[in-house]
Amino acid sequence: MTDPRLVALAGLPGALLVVDLQRSFADPRLLTHLDADARERTAAAVARTAEAVEVARGAGVPVVWCRLRVRPDDPWPASNWFRGLGPQEDWPTPWEPCVEGTPGIEWYGAAPAGGELVVDKRTYDAFAGTSLAERTRHLSWVALAGLTSDCCVLATAGGAFSAGLRVVVLGDATTAEDAATHEAALRVLAAHTAVVADTARWRALVGEVPGSRGRSGPGRT
Repeated sequence: MTDPRLVALAGLPGALLVVDLQRSFADPRLLTHLDADARERTAAAVARTAEAVEVARGAGVPVVWCRLRVRPDDPWPASNWFRGLGPQEDWPTPWEPCVEGTPGIEWYGAAPAGGELVVDKRTYDAFAGTSLAERTRHLSWVALAGLTSDCCVLATAGGAFSAGLRVVVLGDATTAEDAATHEAALRVLAAHTAVVADTARWRALVGEVPGSRGRSGPGRT
């Protein structure tokens, strides 16, 4: 049965937010700390995210790319505290994801096309300290895909919801390092901020959005 909340989005302007589809989180060559099952689930999520991007582009739905960008000379004090580091201690760059100047920051599996908005973020939530809320204020809803379900997808969904947007999370286009954590994240999302759907339902949803082809997007950075 189709969720009536998804049906209610038909005819309303929306966008696809791609969260942290970057090598640090998606490239199996950088995921040696994960077991084979986790790497397989990550590869599947990356493939579904790339599929969602192509569906959005084909339907004229804007695609917004949210990218974690860590400056090695500018530690995030709260993260340092959480990791047991001092407030001004250097980032542990060999392990820290998406550090400027390292391969981990690069896109993986799909990448922005010309004219698509790219939002660089410093924290988990792509709405925190960025222009994303302003760039999406004319929209009614956003769908989220990317990595990871328990961290940046979860936080960005909360940011979008707090910004007044209706939120859809593509559950098969995201994952976490272990399956139980992923399922728990989807339950939290479904309980508080988002309708959890899948890429097949996403394809149907954007096909039901009247006049979506040729719709103008949020603009470039």
